[in-house]
Amino acid sequence: MPEGGGLVKLPPGDFLLTRPLILTRENTRIEGAGAATHLINRNKESQPAFIIRPASRLSDRQARIWRVQLADFRISGNPKSGDGVRAEGVNEIYIHGMSVDHNGGHGINLIDCYEDPRICDSIITYNGDAGLNILSGHDIVVNGNQFEENRDAVRCIDSFNLCMNGNNLDDHLRHGVVIENTYGSVLSGNMIEECRGTAVVLDRDCYGITISANVIAHNSGGGVDLRDAWGCAVSANTFTIVAQRAVAIGPGSGRITVTGNNFSNAHIGPGVKRDDPATGVTLAHTSDVVISGNVFTGLAAEAIKAEGECKRIVIVGNAMSDLSRSALGRATPAMDLSGAEAVVKDNAVEKESPAEQ
Repeated sequence: MPEGGGLVKLPPGDFLLTRPLILTRENTRIEGAGAATHLINRNKESQPAFIIRPASRLSDRQARIWRVQLADFRISGNPKSGDGVRAEGVNEIYIHGMSVDHNGGHGINLIDCYEDPRICDSIITYNGDAGLNILSGHDIVVNGNQFEENRDAVRCIDSFNLCMNGNNLDDHLRHGVVIENTYGSVLSGNMIEECRGTAVVLDRDCYGITISANVIAHNSGGGVDLRDAWGCAVSANTFTIVAQRAVAIGPGSGRITVTGNNFSNAHIGPGVKRDDPATGVTLAHTSDVVISGNVFTGLAAEAIKAEGECKRIVIVGNAMSDLSRSALGRATPAMDLSGAEAVVKDNAVEKESPAEQ
């Protein structure tokens, strides 16, 4: 490969690897013939299939290369192999049209790929750790990918400006999206379904993040868990049959708006399509929260529950009906705000519980 980079075309076929392929040239594009080009990692010592890094990376952690592209081939591994792709110190990396599956580590692992990483139009499945792991990135685009049955779908740690749109996440063994110590990001238009853990987790000094217009469905461990998140908006999402804490705002979080969301079970007019429980909003020792313009219907318990001392909570203009379905036979309130300093007004609340109808 010349110093100035170039194009490498991989032909169709199965290519067996016992040690990583290593790319150190910038301005390089590696392109296959679709899934017919298959790199198979047979290594069982946690080594990646493909490493992209500056030649001096091991001795100089500040070294960088620029503009590397991977496109249109498949990388798979085994439970004892490492990452599918491990990129370190690569600015403006662009990965698209890839199939990355069954690797023992992360599917794609971006470390210090700080400037403008883009992961688009790829399918990333059945990896032992995260489908996509981002550590120390900036101005990140994750768009139009499919993630299925990885440990977590996407992890974004110590980063800035994640733009994650139009992805499909299904059946993850733990969480959907985990964001930590990251600022100024948006998750919108994603489908996040049937994670065994929580659909979206914000933790460790997150702030200025919007979670909007996603469908968050049937996740076993929760919907959106704001563990340490400040100045964030949760808006226009559909939370359907989320059995535990569809939105949780914890003691490490505050200054949150929860607006225009729909919290629901599987009601379809005259009946219920499936009898899975649904939940609403839980507040725990938090402050400065506005909950407005939401619909809460068909929930297992109350629409909004406050735990511990909560301050400056505003609950205005919500619709609440068909609540406390798990408490049939006894009347329960639409909201449990004991211990909360709250302004509650102009909510449309059904007067009868399902037990009384």
